[in-house]
Amino acid sequence: MPIKIPSDLPALDVLLQENIFAMDSNRAASQHIRPLEVGILNLMPNKIETEIQILRLLSNTPIQINVDLIRFDETTPKNTSKSHMDAFYHEFSEVSHKNYDGWIVTGAPLGMLEYEDVKYWDKMTELLDWAEGNVQSTIFLCWAAHAAMYHFYGVQRQLRTNKLSGVFEHDVVHPNDELMRGFDPRFWAPHSRVGEILKQDYDEVPGLSILAQSAEAGTYISATDDRRLVFITGHPEYDSNTLAQEYERDLEAGLEPVVPENYFIDNDPGKEPIVRWKSHGNLLLTNWLNYYVYQNTPYDLSTLRRREC
Repeated sequence: MPIKIPSDLPALDVLLQENIFAMDSNRAASQHIRPLEVGILNLMPNKIETEIQILRLLSNTPIQINVDLIRFDETTPKNTSKSHMDAFYHEFSEVSHKNYDGWIVTGAPLGMLEYEDVKYWDKMTELLDWAEGNVQSTIFLCWAAHAAMYHFYGVQRQLRTNKLSGVFEHDVVHPNDELMRGFDPRFWAPHSRVGEILKQDYDEVPGLSILAQSAEAGTYISATDDRRLVFITGHPEYDSNTLAQEYERDLEAGLEPVVPENYFIDNDPGKEPIVRWKSHGNLLLTNWLNYYVYQNTPYDLSTLRRREC
């Protein structure tokens, strides 16, 4: 897929080196097609790393995509430069007048906080309500998935005794759902979180279906029957070494983290990770773009209707 990226965004060079089909803004302007409009609300501290991970997953279909990187305000995260944020990110208030084919809301390291204690919670709830009328389909990742479940359905997460960290086997629950098309009946996916929503809480939400789950990690993918909201509690976007970096960071912080499960060879942090989730991560985002977004979004985005709750 030709994914349109600003010519000087650092992610462009990385993706081109990986032979991923990305085009800069100048070339995209010559394409006489209706591209998909996708917004990414990046809540992770290391913005550039997350940009690369998500743009990589969006780059595997023949559909051209225009991407807007979004932030809530002018606050500069400690792991990303102000110049990068100012050059490539739009404040939500600057794009809230637009309609989008798809949105992705990333996770955030906020698992121990009550939602109302998050400094941008008011803005988060504003965006969630806005998305129901301005976005064809929205993916919520990890913390954002739990936060959206809380906002839309009043479902509260529980805090685990130990952080869930590792790569876990999952079962496809609804193989005929198009989001699961092409998935093996059992597949692997990374998780890194302290929060958990119980299966029975998902089951009690009308119009919501669990699509994939794990005996160890719980519900992984769920979606509304109208395909407008998708909740993913793990991290299909993670790079090969992301869990290792998180483990080493927590060690240095004196947090005594558990070794990520099913991740290192022989469960030995001194050995290389076993990477076995990337193909299904790519397939998940490709299916979302094709079946949940492209096949359902109106050609004229101004005619997009608010979802019926």
